[in-house]
Amino acid sequence: MREDRQERFAAYVEALAEVIGHADRVEPLRDYCLGLLLPGDRKSVEPIAAVTAPARVSAQHQSLLHFVANAPWSNERVLGRIQELTLPIIERSGAIEAWIIDDTGFPKKGRHSVGVARQYCGQLGKRDNCQVAVSLSLANHAASLPIAWRLYLPLEWTGDAARCAAAGIPETIGFLTKPEIALEQIRAAYAAGLPRGVVLMDAGYGTHQHPVARGDRRSEAELRRRHSAAEFGVAAGDGTAAAAALVGSWPSPEADAP
Repeated sequence: MREDRQERFAAYVEALAEVIGHADRVEPLRDYCLGLLLPGDRKSVEPIAAVTAPARVSAQHQSLLHFVANAPWSNERVLGRIQELTLPIIERSGAIEAWIIDDTGFPKKGRHSVGVARQYCGQLGKRDNCQVAVSLSLANHAASLPIAWRLYLPLEWTGDAARCAAAGIPETIGFLTKPEIALEQIRAAYAAGLPRGVVLMDAGYGTHQHPVARGDRRSEAELRRRHSAAEFGVAAGDGTAAAAALVGSWPSPEADAP
C-alpha cells in the first residue's frame, strides 16, 4: 500500500474508531478493515487473522472474533460515520441520482450462520445454501454508497425460537420479507433527510404484494394521508411505483416543519 494510501486508510479507521466505543476495539477494527482490503478469496475472521498477524494467528483470531461477534458497538453508528465521510466525496462528481435497493447472497456451508437457508443466491445464479442481505445504496454516475444493510431471516429461522436464541437473535426480531425490509430502509433514509434519487430495484421487488392489496388499512391510511392511490400505483399492486413515490414526491423534512 502506497504511503499516501496508508495515511488515508489510517485517517479513515481513526474516524470510524470514534464511534465504536472502547479504545481496545481500535486495533481489531484496523486489522479487520485491513484484512478486507488485502488479497484473498475468504473474508471471515480466520483467514483475516492469518494475513494480518501470521506470527500469532490463534490470538488474532480470538481478538477479531470477539470484535465482530461480541463487542457491543453499533452497526448503525458505523454506517452513519461512513456515510458522513464518503457521501460528500461522491457528491463532488455530481448530485445523487438514484436510491438502489438490492439483495446480496453469500454462499455458505452448514446451517449455523445466522439466516442461512436454501434460497436464491445471486452470486451462484441458483438456489443454494446461503445468507441474503438487503441493502439500500445512494448513487450517482460515478459511485455508489451502501447506507443500510439488513440480513434477511427466512421463516424457517424466525419460526424457530430455539434456533434464534442459540444464534443470539433478539426475541424482538420477527419475519419481514425482503421488500418489507427495503421499505423500512427507504423510510429511514427519507426521515434522515438524505439527498433524493429515483428508487431502482429488480423486478422481484415490484411484484411483491403491497400491504394495501393485503387489506392492511393502516398502510392505506398512511399513504392516502399525502397522496392518492393512483399516484402510488397501489391500485395495481405496483410496489416499485409506491417506493419511487415515497422518495421522489414527498416534501422535504423542512417543508413539514411547523
